[in-house]
Amino acid sequence: MAISGRHVVLGVSGGIACYKSCTLARRLTELGATVDVVMTAGASEFVRPLTFEALTGRLVLTSLWERGRALAHISLAKTPDLAIVAPATAQVLARAAMGMADDVLTALLLARTGPVLAAPAMNDAMYAHPATQANLRTLAGRGWTFVGPEIGALAEGPSDRPGRMSEPDAILAAALRLLGVGSAWQGRKVVVSAGPTREHLDPVRVITNPSSGRMGYALAEAARDRGAHVVVVSGPTALAAPAGVELVRVESTAEMQRALQRALPGAAALFMAAAPADYRPARAAAKKQPRQSGRLALALEPTPDILASLKRPAGCVVVGFALETGDGVKRAREKLKQKHLDYVVLNDALEPGAGFEVTTNKVTLLAKSGAPTELPLQNKRDVAQRILDLVEHDLP
Repeated sequence: MAISGRHVVLGVSGGIACYKSCTLARRLTELGATVDVVMTAGASEFVRPLTFEALTGRLVLTSLWERGRALAHISLAKTPDLAIVAPATAQVLARAAMGMADDVLTALLLARTGPVLAAPAMNDAMYAHPATQANLRTLAGRGWTFVGPEIGALAEGPSDRPGRMSEPDAILAAALRLLGVGSAWQGRKVVVSAGPTREHLDPVRVITNPSSGRMGYALAEAARDRGAHVVVVSGPTALAAPAGVELVRVESTAEMQRALQRALPGAAALFMAAAPADYRPARAAAKKQPRQSGRLALALEPTPDILASLKRPAGCVVVGFALETGDGVKRAREKLKQKHLDYVVLNDALEPGAGFEVTTNKVTLLAKSGAPTELPLQNKRDVAQRILDLVEHDLP
């Protein structure tokens, strides 16, 4: 999914959350948008304009008085498809609500007639203050959209009240919805499985695999960015929970099977990117088993075949994943047929840069008919976008 040809202006005001705006600028640029950054004097104290110029490849506007750019704030108010203010500090919200235009960002916002997305960021008491709440209502009445703030650690320490700026991915998801990107996925329910499962030998030992969950999480974030309601059923992973999705944590293969079945009603698509354990101990010990000299024999039994057992909603597009080390295409086609899948995503566990515990992947996409589509080695986020592009044509 790309937003090539779309124009976004990113207003950055003076708060410690400015560092997150760098990631937001980079993500928008990676997706193909033209991104013009406008910074207040306070923002330039936290992050230098050169940082944003390097990330976007475009000059940053920092003043109303820059030579040769006398009307830049007017053109940047009128031409972009979307204006984002992140962070939106208490001060910039107050000045915008009052209609002030005493710096380049507020002047741009006063001249703006198109959509504005703001991500408030401030001390929790400042956010809760009646003046700030009144300013937010005023701006909402003028058509502004808000994302966040969240509850979490602030610069001065932990807080149990809103004030922390939303993460860049959450802001990006809101921006893409306002841009109307991914309308085919808008409002659809998407279920994704991710990560490994664990089967206990005793309370402290498990059978598992090295799956990181990155591919499943990348798919979840990509579907979320296209406007889908995403449910992720995730085995144990060290990854942070994707913002803006419903996360269900499980441990065993049987738990994943049950959680997926509960999540499936109403789903338009299911992506089975998890790597569940295929076997579990026939009998798990209730207490830790002491180390013994000599060999230890384990009796194993198959875990539930999740894909084969799930009752799928009518019309739900099902995408399986196959991690192989031999004749992968043949095995993937067998899986496609035997488990009644619409697509299989195949990758080779021995391929450098693919498989477990890496940020990249090299996959082959197989459908019910037609020749396989081979994708080059690329970031898992980009692989996820290509998979969604393919599946989008079959959505009910």
